[in-house]
This record gives sequence, structure tokens and C-alpha cells, in this order.
Amino acid sequence: MKHLPKHLRPRWRYLAVELEAWPDADVFRGEFQRALWYAAGNLLGDPGSADADLRVFSFSFDDGTGEAIVRARRGHVSEARAALACVSEVDGEAVRVAVRGVSGTVRAAEENYLGRASLSTGEEEVVFRNATRRAVARDGRIDIDVEGAYVGATRSDLD
Repeated sequence: MKHLPKHLRPRWRYLAVELEAWPDADVFRGEFQRALWYAAGNLLGDPGSADADLRVFSFSFDDGTGEAIVRARRGHVSEARAALACVSEVDGEAVRVAVRGVSGTVRAAEENYLGRASLSTGEEEVVFRNATRRAVARDGRIDIDVEGAYVGATRSDLD
């Protein structure tokens, strides 16, 4: 079977996506893909989500932060951004999804938008509700471990 000529092949755009969840959350590629398809189907309908053809191209997630590259058809970037904005939970885990940038190639998306904006993460002890508790600090935001669940705070909340 012959390949399609270059001018007839589909054109793609690659969205560099940042993921953030609670420090103990586990998010996997397949679950994120499923949540993205579900959000796109609900927002755009079946024909719209088929036209956008959203796919998770690459994915990494560890210690509550992660990155992904989502592939979308050229001309459907705004629909892809909207569908990503609708993803608030992946397999029961609350997740923040933000698009860092859009590129025409995977390489450009990785070089320009991924990897260099990694969050500085550290564990520390903080005083919250008159008790010393374990917390995970990430770029000015603090997730405080309160009896097995996390509470989000900032430095000014603890002062």
C-alpha cells in the first residue's frame, strides 16, 4: 500500500501540558487519555471530538507533578485547549491541567515548553491548626498532610 502524498496527510499540532495533583496522587497515561476523551466527547460531541482527534503523545507523572504532550489536528487547537480545561479529575484524583504552549513538532514542544519549568519540591514541617504537620512545598504553594488527606495553603496562610 502506498503512502499518501505529503499534501494530503493530516497536519498536527502538539500541546505541551502541565499536570499537578496532590503529592500522593498516582496518575497514569491511560487514565489521563480516557479522561481527555471523556471531556472532549462531553464538550465537543462525538463528531467534534473525532475531528480534533486528541491523543496523549507522551506522558510523565511523579510526586504530584507531571507533563504530557497532547496531539491535535491543525485547526482544532482551541477545541483541544477547551477539552483539556474540562479535565479536573483523573481516575478519582483531582488534577490541575494547564497548557504551557503549542507547537508544530514534538521536538519543539519538548524543547520550548517542557522540562525547564520544573517545580522545586521539598518536604518540611509546618504549624497548622496548632499542631506541627508534614507538608510538601511547591513554588510557594504548600500541601499540608492532615490525617491522611491534603489541605492546600500558601506561605501567607501559615503566617
